[in-house]
Amino acid sequence: MYTKHEMEKAIQLREEGHLIESNELLIQLAKEHHGDPVINYQCAWSYDVLGEEREAVPYYEKAISLGLEGEDLEGALLKLGSTYRTLGEYEKSRRTFLKGIELFPHNHAIRVFYAMTLFNLKDHNQAMEILLKSIAETSNDPQLVSYKRAIEFYSDKLDQVWD
Repeated sequence: MYTKHEMEKAIQLREEGHLIESNELLIQLAKEHHGDPVINYQCAWSYDVLGEEREAVPYYEKAISLGLEGEDLEGALLKLGSTYRTLGEYEKSRRTFLKGIELFPHNHAIRVFYAMTLFNLKDHNQAMEILLKSIAETSNDPQLVSYKRAIEFYSDKLDQVWD
């Protein structure tokens, strides 16, 4: 069993901008504790922040398959879906985000990143609908709040013309 101190050290290194050192420590922890979903998640994240998305994927996938839970699962689904998108694996991205939306329906970040994937898949209408609804539901801007009902109403009617 790894010590909590080792994991905290790796996260602290990442937070302080020592990304390579954090990644190296997490790789070692993942080798020693390959069946730990949290370590695999943190290792994936450490590759992600280094811009090494392709290396992050197997760690995200493994963390999720090992039963990652709660906020970590929520973050892993968002990050994996986004990583698939940046790698051009749009269908995998879509499936990952749909799972995230199913499990975490109130997470607007997952929805917004899903909309980016829909854009890549040329489903512009659904992407805009999701973005507009997220804006309407989350914005505190007084001008947007005053038009919330209209934004929500038109979100799925962007191609409709009224005579």
